[in-house]
Amino acid sequence: MSSSGSKEIVIEVSNEEEAEEALAAGAPTLLYTGGETPANLRVSAKIYSLGRELVPVKVSKPSDIDEIVRLARTGVGSILVETADIKIIPLENILASLQGSGTRVFVRVGSIGEAEAMLGVLERGVDGVVYRPSSPSEIGLLLDIVRQVRKVELRAARVSDVFDVGMGERACVDTTSMLRYGEGMLVGSMARMLFLVHNESVGSKFTPPRPFRVNAGAVHLYTLGPTGKTLYLSELKSGMRVLMVSRDGSARIVTVGRVKIERRPMVQVNAEVDGVYGSVTLQKAETIRLLTAKGEIVDVTSLARGEEVLVWLSSRAARHMGMEVDEFIDEV
Repeated sequence: MSSSGSKEIVIEVSNEEEAEEALAAGAPTLLYTGGETPANLRVSAKIYSLGRELVPVKVSKPSDIDEIVRLARTGVGSILVETADIKIIPLENILASLQGSGTRVFVRVGSIGEAEAMLGVLERGVDGVVYRPSSPSEIGLLLDIVRQVRKVELRAARVSDVFDVGMGERACVDTTSMLRYGEGMLVGSMARMLFLVHNESVGSKFTPPRPFRVNAGAVHLYTLGPTGKTLYLSELKSGMRVLMVSRDGSARIVTVGRVKIERRPMVQVNAEVDGVYGSVTLQKAETIRLLTAKGEIVDVTSLARGEEVLVWLSSRAARHMGMEVDEFIDEV
């Protein structure tokens, strides 16, 4: 998995109470603007101050970019770009001018959307964003953006068996996003191998497309959250965020709108790649599709032994509270 974990989220606070709330919500770094930083915060948190760790520069005209370049040449470690109206082009110019200088570029943003855009400018993005959240929950959203998995390596696994397993509960995940052809959720019975289950942007003879939906499979299955932590389908609920993966391995975060758990006939698919075995339990229906090694969709009712489907293999088979751990485990 690849992510952009080197990016930095700095939460702006103006008093000790706000600082404690932000830290409790998981803020890794604070920008304290309420005067002298309290001594207890200095001990318990990473604190930035304007003019010391972050040198602010207001950008409203081209000569301000020249000033940033001049400061970088004097050895300034981190610059905070401040502007009333964030524009991509000036930031692209700043990032291009400072390449190789060792100076980090931060920008003050006014929304989660702005933060996501700034972290992707010129593909590499700014080094960090400074944000004053309206609620502690926004801190978690920002951290997801920074730590999210952006790419996974998909492998072709050979199907070794497909068979009915009777009735069971499956989770239908309706997202708040329009999903694209070739996208789906990674799910599996064992954390070591997750299968790419396609979304319902393609309908059938009897059902119209539901491009926001992934009929993801049995409630016991693992899937991946934004940072690569595993989640059970049974624990997903409205407002949570999951990883949506494309057939080329690129990944994005989507928000769950609702989850429908219903009793349906189920089918199990077993597969193997390089001596690693895995399985997935899915609803037995022609609208439930996996992706083949060629990136084409194949429904589970016509899937046969010997066919190859796309899967992701975990570097560690064991999980504790969704996190990869180094220990022996044998899931069968």
